Amino acid sequence: MDELGRKTVQEFKEAIKTPVIAVLDNIRSMHNVGSVFRTADAFLLEGICLCGYTAQPPHRDIQKTALGATETVDWIHFPTTLEAVQQLQHRGYKVFAVEQAEGSISLEKFRMQQDEQIAVVFGNEVEGVNSDVLKICDGCLEIPQLGMKHSLNISVAVGIIFWKLAEARFLSEP
Repeated sequence: MDELGRKTVQEFKEAIKTPVIAVLDNIRSMHNVGSVFRTADAFLLEGICLCGYTAQPPHRDIQKTALGATETVDWIHFPTTLEAVQQLQHRGYKVFAVEQAEGSISLEKFRMQQDEQIAVVFGNEVEGVNSDVLKICDGCLEIPQLGMKHSLNISVAVGIIFWKLAEARFLSEP
């Protein structure tokens, strides 16, 4: 582990975070929730908002894919995604839904501004982001796709989005 340069739980907690919060809007699969925790850990995100009926740790099915990331990544539960988004916006976060919608920003064109705090809403596996939540978001991000399906599993979408938002950190570090 030392050769890999992995942080301890304490080092993770004390590390400077990527100013991004994931918001999970009624995610059905506990494996998807665990995957979000694990990916949030990989990119040193500030935290995760678990909304509605999205499962919360501790749970063995979350842990199965999180592999301990529920111990490093801060999280909070909100009864509704609407409440989470409103609170984040009140705290100064720009909130973007990951959704194919009119006026969405194609991910390759999106640039996170320096010192900007962003929250990203990932929708339910079947229904997507709740329409009431979409109405109050500051915008939508869309992952460009070339195939027939034009949809990705949330765990894959999370990895792509988090990489894009953390990319500047990787490019600026020696």
